[in-house]
Formats: sequence, C-alpha cells, structure tokens
Amino acid sequence: MSKKKHITSVGGQALIEGVMMQGPRGVATAVRKPDKSICVEYHDVKHLKDKNKFFALPIIRGIVAFIESMILGYKLLMYSAETSGMEDIEDVEMNKFEKWLTDKMGDKFMDFIMVIASILGFALAFVIFFFLPVFIFNKLNALCNMSLTPWQGTIEGCMKIVIFIVYMLLVSQMKDIKRLFKYHGAEHKSIACYEAGEELTVENVKKCSRFHPRCGTSFMFVMLILSIVVVTLLSLVVPVQLKQNTIAWMLIKLPLIPIIMGLGYEFIKYAGKHNNLFVKIVSAPGLWMQRITTKEPDDDIIEVGIESLKAVITDDIEDDEIKQ
Repeated sequence: MSKKKHITSVGGQALIEGVMMQGPRGVATAVRKPDKSICVEYHDVKHLKDKNKFFALPIIRGIVAFIESMILGYKLLMYSAETSGMEDIEDVEMNKFEKWLTDKMGDKFMDFIMVIASILGFALAFVIFFFLPVFIFNKLNALCNMSLTPWQGTIEGCMKIVIFIVYMLLVSQMKDIKRLFKYHGAEHKSIACYEAGEELTVENVKKCSRFHPRCGTSFMFVMLILSIVVVTLLSLVVPVQLKQNTIAWMLIKLPLIPIIMGLGYEFIKYAGKHNNLFVKIVSAPGLWMQRITTKEPDDDIIEVGIESLKAVITDDIEDDEIKQ
C-alpha cells in the first residue's frame, strides 16, 4: 500500500528544551520539564489577517507574519524557559544585587531587562548587517578610486552573506545554542516524517532529513539574495553622491526592507509546495546553512518534536494546510 503524503504548511520554532508548532489546530508547544515529562500546551494566538483582509494580501502578509512571528517567538521562548526550569537555574546564579532588584521590582524588573536586551539586540543587528557593509564598501571603493561604485549593491549584499555565515558559525559553538539547534533539527525531521506519510515514531523521524525549504534560516538567506538583486538595481539609479554618504544610503535602502521581507515570504510559501529547478537553485544556500542551524537530535529531543507536531495536526482532512 502506498503511503499517503501530506501537503502541509505546518511550521514551527525551536524553543528552550522544547518545540513550538503551528498547524490546523492552532499553536502548541511541547517542553521537556525538569522531571523529564513533556508539557504540551495550546496557546491563544490571534492573527491580524483574520481581523482585516488587507493584512492577508500577498507581500503584506509576509511583513505581518514576520513581525507576528518575532513577537510570538519571544513570548514562547520566555514560556519555555520557565516551563523547562531554566529560570530556576538563573535564580540560583543571580548575585545579591540582582536578587534584591528582583524582590523589590518583581516581574517589572525582568520585563525591563528583556526590553533593554531586545533594543540592544536590534541595535547590534543594525550595526552588523546594515551599517558595517556600507561602511566597509565605502572604504574599499575609496581605495579603488571609486571604480566599485556600479557594483555597490552586489558587493554590499555579498558582504552581508559572509557576515551572516560567520556570525552563525560563531554562535553555533555555544553549548546552549547547540542544544537549541538539536530541537530545531527535531522540528524539521518531525515535519518531514509527517509530510512523507510515515507514522510519527522516533525511529521513523530519525530517518528523515533535518533540512527543510520552509525554514527561517532559508527565509533569511532568500531575503539576503533578494536584497542583492533589489539594491543592485536601486544603486544604478541613485546618484553617486548619495551612495557615498553612509547615512543617506542607509536611509534610502530602509524602506526596501519590508518589501524584500514580503517577497521572501512569498517565495518560502511557494518553495514549500514546489520542487522545480528554480526553487532548488534559490533554496540551495538556505538549505546549506541549515547544516549550521540544525543538529541531529537525540531520541528524547525527537520525542518533544513529535508531541508538539501531534498537537496541531488533524487526521480527518486530506491537507493539513494553514490558511496564510
């Protein structure tokens, strides 16, 4: 008997000692608790596209989905840290001053710390991936007597890719991140097993690939590739004087980010349903990067991935399709 394959847009995210999945039944998380049991919980998530059809339009939906996924991902990371017992470990490691602040300010202190950390994170990302390529290019271009100007968009885009790869390689060496990447692998392998029509067992999931075209890593790489194309075309029409001004050039490119984000989202949706040559070529760099951002999971981690996926799929419909 041939296996029934599932056409699906089920997606997820690796958490601290857990996995989040989003499917026809909604959003669910499975987190390994300190007592080794798995806590499966559904989360109430409301999407803007369900409130207003404008937010469901192509391109627009990609921008909205990205922002919503960032907010949801942050909330669920905090939830998984608490459920997995990581916050208890952090409490033990706090110094006296930190404990005093926590006792006096309670949750407000932690919220304040998280807001500051988020702001610093965005600022660092802006400097590394937005300011640095422009700054380096201007220095190189000056050394080459401005002969690189026609290739500004292409060179800046290639530098972003190099910076991104180096950054991910460095981050992947951290102990906690290595374990997070194992949960990322379990998420991909569980979905691949389900899409192949296999029974969701540890042995079946272990046989599946941890590389998947519908992944945040692939999305980031698609955005980088699209940015090279879009910014290269833009650089052909922007006056040289403006491009040589680092601040002005960044401000000109800033409005393009949502457009590139929306285009990248549409491609990832398309790639998840097609396997033609065009998809393979554009998806190849992102799939390669998943060798860094996913690791082969242990059996206990696979169990968590399976439980999170089972919580959001249905058995009584042919296609477990999330209406995006």
